[in-house]
Amino acid sequence: MPSRMDQPLEQQLELLKAEHRRLDAEIEELRASGAADQLHLARLKKRKLLLKDQIQMVGSNTIPDIIA
Repeated sequence: MPSRMDQPLEQQLELLKAEHRRLDAEIEELRASGAADQLHLARLKKRKLLLKDQIQMVGSNTIPDIIA
């Protein structure tokens, strides 16, 4: 299985965004169920924040540098 680094940046970005949306939905589903394990929720939120950072980093790499 190829790593994320072997994929084009745009594809990496879309995969990261999809995972971020999936985690967001999972967090909301756990909250709505009322049976959420707080430790599990905290881990999901931390993973979601890490993904957000990765999305920003990959996104900034897809924008070409502008030479002033």
